[in-house]
Amino acid sequence: MGFFWFYPLVTLLIALATLQHVCGNTELRALMELKSALDPADKFLNSWTSDGDPCSGKFEGVACNEHRKVANISLQGKGLSGTVSPAVAELKCLSGLYLHYNSLSGEIPKELANLTELSDLYLNVNNLSGSIPPEIGGMANLQVLELCCNQLTGHIPKEIGSLKRLTVLALQYNRLTDQIPTSLGNLGMLRRLDLGFNRLFGPVPPSVSNAPQLQVLDVRNNSLSGMVPSALQRLKGGFQFENNKDLCGVGFPTLRACTPFDNVNINQVESQGPITNATASKNIPESAILQTPCKQSNCSHSSKFPQIAIVAGVITATVVLIGAGFFIILFFRKKKQKIGTTAESSVGRLSTDQAKEFHRGGASPLVILEYSNGWDLFGDCRNGIGVFEDSLNNFRFNLEEIESATQCFSEVNFLGKSSFSSVYKGILRDGSLVAITSINITSCKSEEDEFVKGLNLLTSLRHENLIRLRGFCCSRGRGELFLVYDFAPNGSLSKYLDIEDGSNHVLSWSTRASIINGIAKGIEYLHSSEANKPAIIHRRISVEKVLLDQQFNPMIADSGLQKLLADDIVFSAIKISAAMGYLAPEYVTTGHFTEKSDMYAFGVIVLQILSGKQMLSSSMRLAAASCRYEDFIDTNLKGNFSESEAAKLAKIGLACTQELPEHRPTMGEVIQELNLRK
Repeated sequence: MGFFWFYPLVTLLIALATLQHVCGNTELRALMELKSALDPADKFLNSWTSDGDPCSGKFEGVACNEHRKVANISLQGKGLSGTVSPAVAELKCLSGLYLHYNSLSGEIPKELANLTELSDLYLNVNNLSGSIPPEIGGMANLQVLELCCNQLTGHIPKEIGSLKRLTVLALQYNRLTDQIPTSLGNLGMLRRLDLGFNRLFGPVPPSVSNAPQLQVLDVRNNSLSGMVPSALQRLKGGFQFENNKDLCGVGFPTLRACTPFDNVNINQVESQGPITNATASKNIPESAILQTPCKQSNCSHSSKFPQIAIVAGVITATVVLIGAGFFIILFFRKKKQKIGTTAESSVGRLSTDQAKEFHRGGASPLVILEYSNGWDLFGDCRNGIGVFEDSLNNFRFNLEEIESATQCFSEVNFLGKSSFSSVYKGILRDGSLVAITSINITSCKSEEDEFVKGLNLLTSLRHENLIRLRGFCCSRGRGELFLVYDFAPNGSLSKYLDIEDGSNHVLSWSTRASIINGIAKGIEYLHSSEANKPAIIHRRISVEKVLLDQQFNPMIADSGLQKLLADDIVFSAIKISAAMGYLAPEYVTTGHFTEKSDMYAFGVIVLQILSGKQMLSSSMRLAAASCRYEDFIDTNLKGNFSESEAAKLAKIGLACTQELPEHRPTMGEVIQELNLRK
């Protein structure tokens, strides 16, 4: 009897195990097909193996959820040159697909519509062609649709208007034609709509301008025409419309005034009202907003007369208006009045509350790449409104420039991170190399005035031994501040310490002396008070903060950065400095930084450079004080150094690290001792 029950039980367990194995193999097979399509030469995805586990952490760019199902594929900037396989649709739990900044070609597979859990689709900056699949309109959870910078053709599917959770739609820099679908006005969560640099024509639909959450509408470099809806005035700098010569409007200073013909066009659009499910289901093209001349063979005589009457009426009205305008000009000719409208004068006084709204509820954690221009307090990143002073305008980047420079923060450009920031290597459009520091908004000062003062200070610093700030970008979408600095190709000074014998990273004696001199001059500049800058205490000088350019000239990084950071972030960074031995002893009792605390850190760096070691022992200090060079100077130099110069530098390093601050020299005295005065 026991065997009678045992056999079916074993059979059931085997079946369940087999089912689980088959389900697991389904995703693995899909990944292998996707790999074959994305990377046909197997150059970049060789960690994806047919006998591997996608959820083991060994499949590059693949992340799984708690149920061990593939939830995220992040392969941006990997150099992929294949195509997007329809097999990706087999990854039913996929919520994020990031394939941007590659060289993928072919069409966008319509099978993507089967990914009902997908919230983020990034296919931008590739070579994709063909049309946008209308099936995408069925992806109910989609929040970000990024297809810009490809070779896409055809029209924008009206079905996209069904994506109720969509916050970002970026289609710029393609070859899209036809008109802007009025159905996009149904996107109640849409915050950014990028349609620029395409071949779109027709008007800007009023339904789109009334999208409640819209903050940015970019339609630059198309062939749009007609009257711009006045509702777009609320976007202020968020509405970008340049190079559409047939657009007109009231209340937009750079737009031409409208004619009766323009008014007819916009009235036709407004009369249609918002698109409904009933009207969307009809087989009527949305391009019918502006009727094209129909062929005689397809039109009845009864439809001609009203059109002719309308045209005749418009022409008559135009003649009357022109005539009236002529007499008015004659009448007022001698008065030379300055012409203006109440609508134009009120633009600057419009409330910014709507422009500052930021809906965060229910957003995907990965929706941070939404290309918003700025955060609430700190304005936009260059091409919009903001509270920044005029002196900062020349330093402002927008997020597209930052993402382009870093290849959308590709892993290959990642340089490192600290407790509050990450650093990426980047290439600007002019070809110059930069280092871009990303700081989370929560790490910045929340007081607007203090933050702006800090930015003004950072942009004002100019010295050959300070790393130069090229610009900044405040992104509300990512919740980050980006600081763009000149790139130091030889890295930080720390990489040239603790070098093993025989390494090619060993700095010569002359280079070490030159680096010490340069650091001293940089600190003296910070400590000096000038017309355009106050005296600045760095607080966190270390070998990590000394960067070396192509000629190994030192440049001090993060000067004045504490003026941007919240107090708790500054304090946490101070604790790191203390652990590394750079914090002056008096800080423990006073809690204050002075120029003498910077001098203490400088003295530590001098001794580190001379010894070639980051950690300084008491025996090394004693050897330096006793001029026992064999026990102190870096043995990698093999005796190739100047004893007299070593004695002078060791004396400076020891004097700067005196326990009592009043016993330490000022940087002016050090400069004089080093004979660096010009």
